[in-house]
Amino acid sequence: MKIRQWLMALAALIWQRLRGRGRRDPPVRPDPGSDRVRVARSPRDGRIVPEGTPDLHGEYLVAILLMVAALFACGFILTYAEFSAREMPNWLLGVCIAGSLASVAAALVVFARRLVVTEEIEEDYPQENPAEQQQIAQLITESASPITRRRLLVGAAGAAGGALGIAGLTPILSLGPLWDTAPLQASPWHRGRRLVDVAGNAMLASEVEEETFYSAFAQGADQQDIASLLVVVRMNPAELKLPAGRASWAPEGILAYSKICTHAGCAIELYRKPRFPVVEPKPALVCPCHYSTFDPATGATVIFGPAGRPLPQLPLMIDTDGYLAAAGDFSGRVGPAWWGVRERGS
Repeated sequence: MKIRQWLMALAALIWQRLRGRGRRDPPVRPDPGSDRVRVARSPRDGRIVPEGTPDLHGEYLVAILLMVAALFACGFILTYAEFSAREMPNWLLGVCIAGSLASVAAALVVFARRLVVTEEIEEDYPQENPAEQQQIAQLITESASPITRRRLLVGAAGAAGGALGIAGLTPILSLGPLWDTAPLQASPWHRGRRLVDVAGNAMLASEVEEETFYSAFAQGADQQDIASLLVVVRMNPAELKLPAGRASWAPEGILAYSKICTHAGCAIELYRKPRFPVVEPKPALVCPCHYSTFDPATGATVIFGPAGRPLPQLPLMIDTDGYLAAAGDFSGRVGPAWWGVRERGS
């Protein structure tokens, strides 16, 4: 019950400060046995709650705690902005948000214990009675009477609340860039760049076999770069039905697609071979996370699962030394995309 009274007193203080109210309404009490409302005044000033003694040190302590809360919240924002997703110190984010909330809680405790006058009145009040509501409003107003640095406290509370609000919205930035989407289109592939295996060895076209799954990367690029990862398979050229304009993208039937699933960004790790033609009529690339299935013969179009668009295809060429190399860049953006989910036919 006391906690609720403290919170009501703090809310009333902020509301009065914003509205500039300074008047105090006299207390009112219902007259038993009558519908009339009588005003109960004390012999001196008609107060319900005795006037408290100002506590300047308590007010400064509350303001300091609220500013500390704002600083912790700002620390959360700066930490989130400074580090990338891979390097994010989650423990530091936790310390910042916990420190901010703990400081706000400490400020409320100090405010309730040192700045609010406590008055307990045991009496049954009729509900929805305007007179009694007016009396409660006066009680709350007079409970905050010892406060002398209201502007300081309201400003500190606003700073803490604003910083915490911004900190709560900061993770929204992880949903993606608002205007500068160029980093999402960055790719290490260009004409003549060779394909290498996980050990960095260039891949000979003559060593790529049918019914075999290969992982490849861009030579000299970071293998952790999602645009560098490829899945390479060989098929019978007569079975290929690639989209228009891609007839030369699969020399000797060798195809290369992005290894990043267009549904949720998992890695394509399964190559389905047609062991049972009735249910598996042709080879397919399968994502193990949600079983999105792609047909490599038709440009990695989706034939099953939640993926919204085909895997981007990398045009290939065989250089003069017999090694596989890129003949250009991907046919589309690598990874999942919200517009791909809505445009299945893209």
